[in-house]
Amino acid sequence: MPGIFQISPDKRKTGRGKEIGLRSFKLFLKMIFTPITIMLVPHSRTKPVSIRVPVGGIVFSVFSFFAGVVYLFTVAVHTVEYYQMRERLSYVTDQFLELKSTMVSLKQAEKEFKKLFSLKTKTDVLENAELIDTGSLDMEALRTQIDGAMRSVTSIRQYIAEQKDIYRATPKGWPVPGYVSSGYGYRDHPKSGRRQLHTGVDISTPLGTEVLATADGVVTFSGKTRNSGNVVVIEHGRGFSTAYAHNKENLVEVGQRVRRGETLGLAGSTGRSTGPHVHYEIWNDGRHVNPSQFLARR
Repeated sequence: MPGIFQISPDKRKTGRGKEIGLRSFKLFLKMIFTPITIMLVPHSRTKPVSIRVPVGGIVFSVFSFFAGVVYLFTVAVHTVEYYQMRERLSYVTDQFLELKSTMVSLKQAEKEFKKLFSLKTKTDVLENAELIDTGSLDMEALRTQIDGAMRSVTSIRQYIAEQKDIYRATPKGWPVPGYVSSGYGYRDHPKSGRRQLHTGVDISTPLGTEVLATADGVVTFSGKTRNSGNVVVIEHGRGFSTAYAHNKENLVEVGQRVRRGETLGLAGSTGRSTGPHVHYEIWNDGRHVNPSQFLARR
């Protein structure tokens, strides 16, 4: 018959399990702290050196070494990625600043063209034409569009430059105020009476009136001739040249650059002349043309 204080089988099993667990833990601690002797034997005659290190210390050192290697590798990868991102950011920033500069240039060009083409006549346009030196983005697509726009702007600039060059080289208006006393074509010469071709127009004007250039150009002759008196000849380019004859005095020299409206000399009656006037001739591609159509231009 069991006693009053008899221990049940389950409790006996639990106590035995705890005892086994405690014994295993003690064995583990004993193994961890069991020293291992490491002997360092030098090649010289000095005595060997012995180092006693617990097994746990060796395990911890090996684990720390590999953990440090993994950490250093991770830091190295992050450093490389960081510099790559900095380089990419610098490239994108440079591209953005370049595009920004180009867009500012385009806006300025657009502003100038709007101002230019708001003028009512072609003459006003050419007179006032001043050529200017001129977030998350799809950079390549934007660059393509801007390059196309810049080509268009460049084409417009080139066209305006060419048209302005033609305009400034084309004779326009009257060299002196007055009236045409003898037109272009065949006539009876007022001195000789012979019928011959008059290659320009005679514009009657008071003595000493300023003779003005009718287009931009370079003076290629400024001197005195027997029949035409004091003469000034200007080469304008684009095939045009003009001559101003019978001047009282020439005020320009050969090689001098002149602009439309600048004074070339003073009207007179030198050479074979019946009174103060300017004999005005226009040549185009080596042939004289009727100046009347150019006098009427505005």
